[in-house]
Amino acid sequence: MKKILQKIIQTEDTPILTVARLTLGMIIIPHGAQKLLGLFGGYGFNGTMGYFTGLGVPVIAAFLIIMAESLGSLALILGFIGRFMAMSITMVMTGAMLMVHLPNGFFMNWGGQQQGEGFEFHLLAIGLGIAVMIGGSGRYSLDRMLKKWFP
Repeated sequence: MKKILQKIIQTEDTPILTVARLTLGMIIIPHGAQKLLGLFGGYGFNGTMGYFTGLGVPVIAAFLIIMAESLGSLALILGFIGRFMAMSITMVMTGAMLMVHLPNGFFMNWGGQQQGEGFEFHLLAIGLGIAVMIGGSGRYSLDRMLKKWFP
């Protein structure tokens, strides 16, 4: 168990990983707040669960999506088990892209001319997530502090 935790919190001492982690966390946390709390015009927990299960997403997966985008992005901002949180968000973004946004094309719906939103946002989030999954949380993170306790 200790070796698994060591691998999860392992991080390179690179400031650019901190930038990638913070950027990903900050762009996802408002989406999580929409889903969990109903902020920023979101539907809140019950409404979001209903939407996801209406799409055919199993209840447990819908719950995990909401947790990844809300609490997971907060943990990512703090740099707490960043590799795992980045993987979770990357999986959510990949699923959203494939299940919902792919038919709408690449571009976001800036002009209101499309049926829905494209997947360019998701690709950016996936790229940032992969960077954190590979390198870890970076220099300024709780993972670096935890690494001292689990050498």
